[in-house]
Amino acid sequence: MNAETNAPAQLGAQFPPGTFAPAPGRGRAGRMLAAQTRIEALLIIRHGEQALLTLIIPLALLIGLSTLHIGNLPEPRVNSVMPRILALAVMSTAFTGQAIALGFDRRYGVLKRLSATALPRWTLVSGRVLAALLVVALQAVVLSIAAVMLGWSPALSGLLPAVALLVLGTLAFGAAGVLVGGALRAEIVLALANAIWFVLLLAGGLALPASELPGPVGVVAGYLPSGALAEALEAVLVNGALPGVQPVAVLAAWGAVCGAVAIRTTRLI
Repeated sequence: MNAETNAPAQLGAQFPPGTFAPAPGRGRAGRMLAAQTRIEALLIIRHGEQALLTLIIPLALLIGLSTLHIGNLPEPRVNSVMPRILALAVMSTAFTGQAIALGFDRRYGVLKRLSATALPRWTLVSGRVLAALLVVALQAVVLSIAAVMLGWSPALSGLLPAVALLVLGTLAFGAAGVLVGGALRAEIVLALANAIWFVLLLAGGLALPASELPGPVGVVAGYLPSGALAEALEAVLVNGALPGVQPVAVLAAWGAVCGAVAIRTTRLI
């Protein structure tokens, strides 16, 4: 009897009161955001089509356009090619990848189920944005290593402004991706996002500089987010100059307009 009566006391001494008590409630905002960001980033990296868009194609184009004599570019060609490839990488991740992922998340009810959890909506949105920024950072590192091996010598004074431009470009393209992926059916999103990616690659100042595109196309390319980002990155990385008002204004305008429209049109299902 004494052993049985002393057992609860011994357990109480070993485990303080409240050790096994449930603690229901929402977790810390920072931990929820970090967990959501990690999940979103892993989903992007592990997806085969996403890897093709975000890394393999930009890397192949970087090597091809730097070694093949396509267009009139000064030597080393990689100096002029690298800013456009960085812009392509941002577009692939923040626009095409996000639009397709969002479209299929809506189709399979992922967003609807997540919205019923303790995760606030701002965490879902911020997690996607931060995940896109992390993937863009990874792309920039991998592409920079490859570019250096090809003889890339950027203006050191332009590295910090280039980081800011990559963030701005990710936000602008991300808003456009949410606009497309949040309002249309997944099948339409898949076709439309890839079509826009292809058009911007050829006529948006990415495969070739806007100055080498046919007259009207070259003018329009400067007002597209792809051409604006490529032009701004070229200014800071090649010339070591400020990006200029127009490219920055174009990126900010695209981001603001697409974001405002996406807020009104994005659906959970």
